[in-house]
This record gives sequence, structure tokens and C-alpha cells, in this order.
Amino acid sequence: MLITTYMASLTLFLAIFMMCLNNLISKKTFMDREKNSPFECGFDPKNSARLPFSLQFFLIAIIFLIFDVEIALLMPLIMIIKTSNFLFMMNISFFFILILLIGLYHEWNQGALNWAN
Repeated sequence: MLITTYMASLTLFLAIFMMCLNNLISKKTFMDREKNSPFECGFDPKNSARLPFSLQFFLIAIIFLIFDVEIALLMPLIMIIKTSNFLFMMNISFFFILILLIGLYHEWNQGALNWAN
């Protein structure tokens, strides 16, 4: 056990030492014009890369992603119902959907779903 601890600390020390050495030796320039400009087929960009966008579209996209992941989490419940206790699975499904509905109500109450302002 003691040898494993020594080896882990030696590996950690060596990794930190190598990262610090890399930062000291590397020749990076943060003020390089080409690296700071957006890439547009090797040409200078015609417009600014930082265009404003609607925050409403961003909120709808985030809400979609959240609910999309939650639907992906609900799908295995259908397959598990056959092999597990029905009452237990119904309770888990009920609480999961309840949490989803509470989140949807919160978003609705905060005005994230109101499209027209």
C-alpha cells in the first residue's frame, strides 16, 4: 500500500513538473493577429464575428436540450417496467415526471416561454 502511495505521488509530481516546464518553455503569443481573428477560409473577415443574437432563441434551445436529455432518461423506464416491481417503477416515474413538470412550471413562471414581449 505504501509503494502504491509513493508511486501515485511521484506520478502526480512528475505530471505537474512537466506541465510547469511546458508553460515556461513554450513560445505562445496571445497577441497574434491571425489567432485572434475568426477563421474565414484564410481571408480577412468581412463582418464582425460577434454578431448579436436573440436571447429568446438561446433560451428555447437550452430548454429543448434539457427536455431532450430528460426524454432520453425516460426511455429505459419502459423496458425496465417488465422486469421490476411495478409499484416501485410507477413511483419513480411519477416523481421524475413531477420534477419535469415543476421545472416547466418554473420556466413558464419566469417568462422563459413567452415568445412575444
